Amino acid sequence: MLRHCVIALALLATAAAAAPRREAATAPGLAAPGEIVVDRWGIAHIYAGSSRDAFFLQGYAVARDRLWQIDLWRKRGLGRLAASFGPAFVAQDRASRLFLYRGDMAAEWAAYPAEAKGWTQAFAAGINAYVGDVAAGRRPLPEEFRATGSTPERWQADDVVRIRSNALASNLPSELARARSLCAGGLPYEPLRRKLEPPHAITLPKGLDPCVLTPEVLGDYALGTAGVRFEAGKLVAQTPAERLAAAADPEVREGSNNWVIAPARSATGRAILANDPHREHSVPSLRTLVHLEAPDLHIAGAGEPALPGVSFGHNEDAAWALTIFYIDQQDLVVAGAETPFRDVVETIDVRGEAPRQVTLQFTPDGPVIHRDAAGRAFVLRATWDRPGASAYFNAAWLFRAKSWADFKVAQSHWGAPPLNLLYADRSGDIGWGAAGFAPVRASGDGLLPVPAGADYRWEGLLDPGLLPRLHNPARGWIATANEMNLPGDYPAEARPLGFEWADRSRIGRIETVIGAKPKFSLADAMALQTDTHSPLAARAVALLKGLNGEDADQQAALRLLGGWDGNMSADSAAAALYEVWAGRHLGDAAMRLAVPAAVRPGMDGPSIPALFGLMERRDPIVEPHRAAILKASLGAAWRATAARLGPDPARWRWDQLHKAIFTPALAIPGREAQRQVGPAGVGGSGSTPMATSPRADFTVAGGASVRMVLDVGDWDASMVINAPGQSGDADSPHYRDLFPMWAAGRYVPFRWTRTAVMRDAELVIAVTPNP
Repeated sequence: MLRHCVIALALLATAAAAAPRREAATAPGLAAPGEIVVDRWGIAHIYAGSSRDAFFLQGYAVARDRLWQIDLWRKRGLGRLAASFGPAFVAQDRASRLFLYRGDMAAEWAAYPAEAKGWTQAFAAGINAYVGDVAAGRRPLPEEFRATGSTPERWQADDVVRIRSNALASNLPSELARARSLCAGGLPYEPLRRKLEPPHAITLPKGLDPCVLTPEVLGDYALGTAGVRFEAGKLVAQTPAERLAAAADPEVREGSNNWVIAPARSATGRAILANDPHREHSVPSLRTLVHLEAPDLHIAGAGEPALPGVSFGHNEDAAWALTIFYIDQQDLVVAGAETPFRDVVETIDVRGEAPRQVTLQFTPDGPVIHRDAAGRAFVLRATWDRPGASAYFNAAWLFRAKSWADFKVAQSHWGAPPLNLLYADRSGDIGWGAAGFAPVRASGDGLLPVPAGADYRWEGLLDPGLLPRLHNPARGWIATANEMNLPGDYPAEARPLGFEWADRSRIGRIETVIGAKPKFSLADAMALQTDTHSPLAARAVALLKGLNGEDADQQAALRLLGGWDGNMSADSAAAALYEVWAGRHLGDAAMRLAVPAAVRPGMDGPSIPALFGLMERRDPIVEPHRAAILKASLGAAWRATAARLGPDPARWRWDQLHKAIFTPALAIPGREAQRQVGPAGVGGSGSTPMATSPRADFTVAGGASVRMVLDVGDWDASMVINAPGQSGDADSPHYRDLFPMWAAGRYVPFRWTRTAVMRDAELVIAVTPNP
């Protein structure tokens, strides 16, 4: 009898646990009743009577989860930080306003699908409905607003697409770095600083003095494109110097992996599409997972929290994925007094003080980002000022895509950022297309700043039909990882797109793994996204063969690395030594021994992949110094690693240094433990498929926070992870619940059908129109 009672109680407990909690809400602006179903991983599944209501509820749901994050995004982008946080943010507000779209709004909206404006209006109305609930006391004000004494603002649809600072590619800092190198006489050493692909000769533009390009030129660019960070416990912005250092770092670039497997190569008999974009880690996470279902729309995926819909994901018929494709969409223009300038005077509201008037300057080429003492103006010319260049917004063209023809339409409209778009559908089609506005230059190659004037003007944008694409390749799969992947028959000199790409280490490993499997499964895709093998590290080991150490430290380092396979696993001692060596000591030794002293001050450190390539080719830049560079840097790295991890290499582990820590933009005194996520030791590096970007102390600054693997057609079988969690509320269980799984390389289901969603439902919010 007792046993039966225990069983009955257990069954009741299971049933109770399975029943989702229920809430009710009313919202002005909603046309018909709808639901927000939150599953046990914090993912919102939205059910609405129309696509318009679905986007309204998406806005309401994202405000519920991340009001502080999206409000901060909008205030930063529009240049409205000082109104909430005080005079320390006036300079950043002014800089941000330089990068707003200032063209005709009718033309802007006409560049997107016909319904996009209505969808965005509904999305903004949903956010505003939740903001109204907060203002009325029906919903709590997030703690960040309370800590800063600020309040959330109301949205308009135009706000979403006018903000362009998140659409800027990373070429501008590279142009400046190259100019400074040439000023110092570094042209012969440019192959050490950065590899160009396809091979291309650097030519100094006629009339350009590279020595006028100083780091200060990027001051407003850095302020206007950076995120918002506060000094601990204070409403004080980071200094311009801190932002300038980040913007000028040539290794700080967006990256990603994606691949698509055709049904004939798939273990499921259906296409498989995988995507893991790499960006700076943050809490809340940079992207959010969402699922929208209405009679006229059904999509799921990951997107920017402040945008309607998803950036990558799927609909009922097709799926798409993205990585950055490095079209050079920017030029730095040096203008003189003969250039026509237009002044725009704007008012910046300042909390606690009188409003400030600031003057923004523009030329026909774009905004003035710096003026020097000699009166020269430095101007950003970029594709983002064209209609249709709002970052990721053109994903709306894919929400109803059903075929390769539909995909090509979306590719042709894509403005920014420039992407490798991958495609798969239920019929078995797969494909790739380069996407993004590509400038046609009258002369010059985009690698260096140019003088203002007709000689270096832009003649328009390349016809998108001329961008490369690939459909149903014979080998049965396509993969990209930001590498130079222009087809062999693409006329790269006649129609240049860009010359600066990611190293081939990640794509090399991805191609090796996929190519070795006659059938590729969902489990294989998840394992590959978390693969820690580095072909770049394996190249380093090959370079060390035959090298004899001159002292005990060099000999010990050579022994540890000599038999290593390049696996950057969390428990690897060799991986720890390699990263300390390659990341902190090898480049310094190369600069000291291979680059003349007069050149070094104007030249940033070498690219390690470029250095390895020169050593492998025995290039005269490094060959006379090759052994000395390797040995001196290895000894220094051994000593530095021992100083950090102790004298016994048997106890070294890469994850003792390489820890993922997610830190919020705002520190609230007394709440640090609740708001910081991590640390957790992880493997990987910048050259492994499980890509990471280290800080100076080797903690992880960025990587793939979202990993997604889609079973095309059997959508319920798809898997995903989003670190550290779906919520921006530090007291929510979904603020950090996905972090341990992410750190361990695990995933959660990404449900699609109503039955599967309700099986994992945790909360159902029934939202009805306000009477």
